[in-house]
Amino acid sequence: MKTPAPGRACGIVLVLLSLATLQTLRAQKNDIDIYSLTVDSRVSSRFAHTVVTSRVVNKASTLQEVTFQMELPKKAFITNFSMIIDGVTYPGNIKEKAAAQEQYSAAVERGESAGLVKATGRKTEQFQVSVSVAPAAKITFELVYEELLVRHLGAYELLLKVQPQQLVKHLQMDIYIFEPQGISFLETESTFMTNELAEALTTSQNKTKAHVRFKPMLSQQQKSPEQQQDTVLDGNFIVRYDVDRTLSGGSIQIENGYFVHYFAPEHLATIPKNVIFVIDKSGSMSGRKIQQTREALIKILGDLGPRDQFNLISFSGEATPWKPQLVAASAENVNEAKSYATAIQAQGGTNINDAILMAVQLLERANREELLPAGSVTLIILLTDGDPTVGETNPSKIQKNVQEAIDGQHSLFCLGFGFDVSYAFLEKLALDNGGLARRIYEDSDSALQLQDFYQEVANPLMTSVAFEYPSNTVEAVTQDAFRLFFKGSELVVAGKLRDQSPDVFSAKVRGQLHMENITFVTESRVAEQEEAFWSPRYIFHSFMERLWAYLTIQQLLEQIVSTLDAEKQALEARALNLSLSYSFVTPLTSMVITKPEGQEQSQVAEKPVENENRHRNVHSGHTLFRYHSVGGKASRVSGGSSADPVFSKRRGWRGQGPPGPLHPPHLPYPPHRTPWRPTPPDVMSRLSATSFLDEHDMDLRIKETTTASPHPAPIQPPSVILLLPGQSVDRLCVDLKRSQGPTNLLSDPGQGIEVTGHYETEKAHFSWIEVTFKKPQLQVRASPEHVVVTRNRRSSAYKWKKTLYSVMPGHIGGEAQEVAFLAASPSFELPVPWSRGSWKHADTGSRPVSPWPLLSQPSIRPHSVPLFQMPCKPCQPPQ
Repeated sequence: MKTPAPGRACGIVLVLLSLATLQTLRAQKNDIDIYSLTVDSRVSSRFAHTVVTSRVVNKASTLQEVTFQMELPKKAFITNFSMIIDGVTYPGNIKEKAAAQEQYSAAVERGESAGLVKATGRKTEQFQVSVSVAPAAKITFELVYEELLVRHLGAYELLLKVQPQQLVKHLQMDIYIFEPQGISFLETESTFMTNELAEALTTSQNKTKAHVRFKPMLSQQQKSPEQQQDTVLDGNFIVRYDVDRTLSGGSIQIENGYFVHYFAPEHLATIPKNVIFVIDKSGSMSGRKIQQTREALIKILGDLGPRDQFNLISFSGEATPWKPQLVAASAENVNEAKSYATAIQAQGGTNINDAILMAVQLLERANREELLPAGSVTLIILLTDGDPTVGETNPSKIQKNVQEAIDGQHSLFCLGFGFDVSYAFLEKLALDNGGLARRIYEDSDSALQLQDFYQEVANPLMTSVAFEYPSNTVEAVTQDAFRLFFKGSELVVAGKLRDQSPDVFSAKVRGQLHMENITFVTESRVAEQEEAFWSPRYIFHSFMERLWAYLTIQQLLEQIVSTLDAEKQALEARALNLSLSYSFVTPLTSMVITKPEGQEQSQVAEKPVENENRHRNVHSGHTLFRYHSVGGKASRVSGGSSADPVFSKRRGWRGQGPPGPLHPPHLPYPPHRTPWRPTPPDVMSRLSATSFLDEHDMDLRIKETTTASPHPAPIQPPSVILLLPGQSVDRLCVDLKRSQGPTNLLSDPGQGIEVTGHYETEKAHFSWIEVTFKKPQLQVRASPEHVVVTRNRRSSAYKWKKTLYSVMPGHIGGEAQEVAFLAASPSFELPVPWSRGSWKHADTGSRPVSPWPLLSQPSIRPHSVPLFQMPCKPCQPPQ
């Protein structure tokens, strides 16, 4: 990316700086030195092969224990692990789970602990192994895992965890991506990036290949000059991208006798849907759960399309429909439904059986009465937080009742809120009926998790999708029929080519659109496809065969959940054979880790199953590598989780460009600030604003001042001061009206920026402030609880006191630029377009607009903003 010339538009910086006191705990220093840590990830046609290598030396004069600990994506399969100690390699051997369990049990009986893979968060699992290291000895750990990247809301995502816990002399991450279809966009993001670290991040890209490298020096890794031994690297590193789609029939790719067919046609019209939301309002949902459910439901109802129909069923001991039949998603009906949702209260038992059956009956009656639009899709979305306690309580009987009632005519999606619900029960319930299950984690962003799930199923594009290949050409094909295809997702089919396959491989994809059947036809020349995958730098050997095996195993594991016991044994045997043949650690296999003589001999790594996490609390945190030493004494380091989402980060500021935050990264909060607390109305706070955009005039819409009442109540909305950048004493005023709804604080249609906020007069503070950018489409909403970032229908919540540095490509005012923001806690820099000539000050009255001189010098510095306490004295124009 070219460095912006001085004076040109180079970005908008939104900085969220801490108002609360943050205490930095120094990591315990020990004599274990990680002198090299590398991550090499090669993504070939969505299939990722990641190798993590760490080299450690024991600088102590005594025996030390080293714990290698890493988090990897839940959908990934570990394929290899080895330790090299003093030149001797100790490999991990993948065996059938029962055989490995014998060694594991024997180790436990001897009093030896076993290293396990543990589920630690929403998206990750933790791998951990410990070994004793002699003085001056060196050890190399190498972990290999593979996964097929799934398209979610229009993008693929590769997640890597970074937490070395100390400075590393040689730290390097390389991500190589090869997509024969062409890479349409690429971005990176992290939760630990700083301006200094951003200089260590480079991205190179052409039409089909991309290379992302992160290689920070020791000085760049330091948390601060005062904390030179502490590393700032702690959190997520994500690469997100999508591919070009020029062929409507999808892309067929062939390598080493195997093929994969990716299908995600663009520009299809959304099919109208008939959706019934089945909401658990039992007593266990009381408090925060029901509050977040109401919040999410109100937002989801607002996202219904004008051609959709819907209804609500709330249930506890009994099920109650909102309306006797489905209704159109008109503005009037949606508003009425929102009022109904707002009034839902939690109490009573849990009658899941009757609630789902009632939803089916409503859909069946509407179908008989021909009230469902022709060609529409019918969906049932269940949200519950517990097991059935009223009515039919036998899970197997409920599953049977629901499957017989639905009879393949509707799709059921099950959302399990928290860990008090049997996920296995919900998963089978969903898979039996053409849907899927999802766990909703109890956290501050639970409402966003619900909204995010709905976005995945909000736009059905095709139904009854079937892939057809010449029978004499292929064999061992994965799932080739799908009930629904949703916008932003992708259907994937893989298989093996027969020995005498033709030179041209053809395929048909049939399906139903809203009012018509459709058939896509695509062809692929075998020789050309094989040649495309000859680049060894980006391709690992026989990756497509492993992709086929990975996808086959994942689908077999799903079939095992929803299949009768009589058929399970055959499916398990097939999945086990594939797991052993391709060395995958799956729920059917385990890895036995060998160690030097005299140490515990049987550490076993097993693939966790989602339902095993029941009744377990998941806390936030990040873990990648931890090395802990206790001289000659065994110890274990507990794992964290990756519950915190992240947003986009591409590259840091390079060369000329905007400076970093007003306060250096090592200062957790401005020195003059105190922890956040309500501010009395007579205390003045400042709102400072600046940005780094092209020069032009802007209309600043400022609300009319409300005259203060002589009585102490009610409290009147205060004025807000916007101190202009540079050394100028000029300032802008925002006089807030008494209003029940959001207030437009600032608007610049020319550059596509708008700032709104909701001021609560009684509490004398803002309940939220929202900044919206049109290009790139980005929305940042800050409230006392968290910051929510929305982009491309994807919303992520960031807790205060967490840092997020994000840079992404975009355009503002016609200029290419980057957007970056750093989140810590409730104060933020309001991005305000500026002009060297004048600002325009306006209000809602009829007073004339007068220009104010501004920017006595061109230098620009970010300013922090007290976010939720902004009362100030009345505005006075500059003298």
